[in-house]
Amino acid sequence: MWAGSRVVVVVPAWDEAPRIARVLRGMPAWVDHVVVVDDASRDGTAQAALAVEDARVVVERHHRNRGVGAAIATGYRRAASLASGARDAFVVMAGDAQMDPRDLPDVVAPIARGEADYVKGDRFGWGGGSAAMPAARRLGGRLFSWATARAIGVAVSDSQCGYTAIAREACARLDLAALWPRYGYPNDLLSQLALRRLRIVEVPVRAVYADEVSRLKARHTAVIAALVARAWARRVRLGLSQGSVDDGADVGQRVVEVE
Repeated sequence: MWAGSRVVVVVPAWDEAPRIARVLRGMPAWVDHVVVVDDASRDGTAQAALAVEDARVVVERHHRNRGVGAAIATGYRRAASLASGARDAFVVMAGDAQMDPRDLPDVVAPIARGEADYVKGDRFGWGGGSAAMPAARRLGGRLFSWATARAIGVAVSDSQCGYTAIAREACARLDLAALWPRYGYPNDLLSQLALRRLRIVEVPVRAVYADEVSRLKARHTAVIAALVARAWARRVRLGLSQGSVDDGADVGQRVVEVE
């Protein structure tokens, strides 16, 4: 628990057996629950997660690979069953150990204080963070952040950073079933948040690059660009009637199989 808010960390993971234990062992003691979502891994990721023997860890497993966005949606649904407070925080930390647990308090704090509905990590805002990123990612991140901010009408410096936290009450307003399931989900999620006029805050986080395996391909840039264009079209179509967006809730031993 952090400042009165229960904290559930969602860890989407696909073929992360070499790194998942490092992620789980780095969780601070004040994290209440950890939901690992094994997206049909082929390398024993779920077993490696359970081998850590942390009572806070539960594993959800997809029968088929559905993508990181779908894994996060599954994790949010399970998190909603573990925490019931409006200002409880659902944090996303990837299974590839790219997110430093030292930044976790700063990511959670705006949710706990009631200052934000959704918090995004900003790698460009961390001193030296931009220089630590591979050049292609740095350029792509800057470009998509610029485009996403204009598409959703909300200032965003690092749209592609996956280190995030969302308040339980804000999560309940999302249409998780409609969330883009694969690469590009951050842009689609930001669109949903902006249309619902939920408060988005960014905090600086470290950029960590070590032995992770990047699965981002050139073809994904076209998908992300299309999602940004769709976000812009949604906002233009809705105009001043953004409040009409459906705000209905969609939230929902230790290994649960999910179709």
